[in-house]
Amino acid sequence: MSIKEGEKVEIRPESITEAPGSIQKGDVDLKNNIEVLTPPDGGRGWFVILGSFLVSFYKKNKTILKRRLTYFICNSWGVFLRQYKQIYPGQMAQLSWIGSICVALFFILGPINQLVIRTMGYRYMLITGTILCTAALILASFAKEVWHLFLTQGLLFGVGASFVWFPCIGAPQQWFNHHRGLAVGLAMSGSGIGGLVVSNICQAAIENIGYRWALRIVGIMCFALIGSATLLVRPFGTIQQTGGSAKGVISWYLFKNPRFTILFIHGLITTFGYMTPFFLLPSHAEALNLDPWVGTNLSAIMSAVNAGARICTGYMGDKFGRFNSLFICTFLAGVCCLAIWVNATNEATIWVFSVLYGFFGGGYIALFPTVQPQVVGLENIAPAVGLLYFTNLFGYMFGTPIASAIINRFTPPDYKYAAVWAGCMVIGGALFAGWLRVTQAGFKLVRV
Repeated sequence: MSIKEGEKVEIRPESITEAPGSIQKGDVDLKNNIEVLTPPDGGRGWFVILGSFLVSFYKKNKTILKRRLTYFICNSWGVFLRQYKQIYPGQMAQLSWIGSICVALFFILGPINQLVIRTMGYRYMLITGTILCTAALILASFAKEVWHLFLTQGLLFGVGASFVWFPCIGAPQQWFNHHRGLAVGLAMSGSGIGGLVVSNICQAAIENIGYRWALRIVGIMCFALIGSATLLVRPFGTIQQTGGSAKGVISWYLFKNPRFTILFIHGLITTFGYMTPFFLLPSHAEALNLDPWVGTNLSAIMSAVNAGARICTGYMGDKFGRFNSLFICTFLAGVCCLAIWVNATNEATIWVFSVLYGFFGGGYIALFPTVQPQVVGLENIAPAVGLLYFTNLFGYMFGTPIASAIINRFTPPDYKYAAVWAGCMVIGGALFAGWLRVTQAGFKLVRV
């Protein structure tokens, strides 16, 4: 369908009720001749969700930072780290940064996401990511020095994962409208389930055949899972329909949309505190002299709760409004830090906090992408996703080190100040989510 000057443009009613203000007269660019997209809410979209699930299943094991160590590296990385600190004694500080660099690079393509998609398309981005991630792990199995690990498990894997992440977070948003919350929640729930499974596979392999073969096995799993996603994940519509209208490399024009700017700030602030409990809670349990089983399993339990929460809160967003749900989940996650984690001095309190924070934190992760199409429209989703998730780079790189530095200013280390830091950051982000909700529907108690 071509849109010519003077012709009527039919806009579906749900586009107005679910995204008030996102489609305005000035937003229809008659010069671009772009066909309006209508997400099918199913069909091939469910295969896209499956592919994204497989990627997030694996991704979790490279992004949850280590337990019981200063900067906390990911579940599977943490398993290997225990081996590395024995092989490379006295180099813990250098090893600690490998996981952080890897996490940060997951989002490195963000500002140029639109350009990369235009140049390569989803299929070749995923193929590139599959090759780079698999090669990173296989090459790491031959590492002899710490800098070899920097180049492989840190730099190469992080860049490869960036080629995988953006197609698999962008595609589910494009294929669904009414059921977008549930669809994105299902796609992202793979990360919680993966956190329970792959790290245990790594540990079993290390104990039986050594860490080098464990790396190779994980590399083969990476090839199989991301390779499957390459066959399943496809965009809905063409890059001309979803790639925005930027004339330069970076889509600065998006910041002319006040709602996008608010959402950008929301993501930037929240990520500085969001992962801190996941990173620091196991070591907090150890500092309280709790049973070692508690610290060992906290991350696993939080991953399981987080996975279920992403599905439940995604569905809740579809029923009660995604902007409403995003604000509520983010705000309550921050309240949990200030009201429960600050006062956590025994095992019962630690468990209560881990379950509640895992649930509301999972809600934030699932709902953040579901509101993006309603803020910018599907026609701008590719550049918007790139810029919005680029904010994660700063929060994930520096948020927990700041919290760790605050903790270590006291003797003995006092974790309640890390809880205050995390709570303030998350609630600060929630206030912007609330502001965004008000810009959509004012202060009326309506579904939005």
